[in-house]
Amino acid sequence: MNASAETGGQIPGEPSIEGRLAAVQDQIAEAAKRAGRDAGEVTLVAVSKTHPPESVGAVLAAGQCFFGESRVQEARAKIPLVPGRARWHFVGHLQRNKIRHALPHFELFHGVDSLEIARDMERIAMEDGALPRVLLEVNVAGEGTKFGFSPEKIRAQLDELLALKRLTIEGLMCIPPPQPRAEMSRRFFVALRELRDQLEGGFRISLPQLSMGMSGDFAVAVEEGATLVRVGTAIFGERSGKTWRPVGMAGDE
Repeated sequence: MNASAETGGQIPGEPSIEGRLAAVQDQIAEAAKRAGRDAGEVTLVAVSKTHPPESVGAVLAAGQCFFGESRVQEARAKIPLVPGRARWHFVGHLQRNKIRHALPHFELFHGVDSLEIARDMERIAMEDGALPRVLLEVNVAGEGTKFGFSPEKIRAQLDELLALKRLTIEGLMCIPPPQPRAEMSRRFFVALRELRDQLEGGFRISLPQLSMGMSGDFAVAVEEGATLVRVGTAIFGERSGKTWRPVGMAGDE
């Protein structure tokens, strides 16, 4: 076992998880102030994928409430081992065959990325009596390797999405392409905010949530209107690259 695993993600001599959490919270507050916003308008989602329940527990004990997972199998094994006051968001691509397993565990799904997935969620939610809250993922950069609606497709399909009665669409989400500097992500955050504003005006709906910004660029996202930032590495440290699972649990998604 390496030093990081022995100390719940902390390497001797490096800041503690609690210290890293406080630093992220301070950066959010500073970015909000620069933008003339109230820091209370921004919800920090601590993305805990690949990290053990002990690390989640340490961040929870330090005052963080919201956590994000992106692998359903890992989340189902981990969530029961974390104190029940933790609140969970799903922040990854949701596979169709994992929807039924995911619905009971998460209060917000950040990445509904197609009409087909939304329809499947609607059908399963109706069967199971669930009322999922969702965000629509937008492929703001038009990357061929990324999931998500194009701006044109979301405009064309929004009426059909809004007709799904079990789903509550609360806003939009994006994952910009990796950039060498945080400032280079700004135009993608601006594009998502402007698209949200256009949809609200054109469809006469409210889409209050903008999920944008991760460890490398969340401060810029806050400056551009993010209401949810998804921060993992800056809080928990580097990921192992492997799905966390309890000892003796085999298999992967």
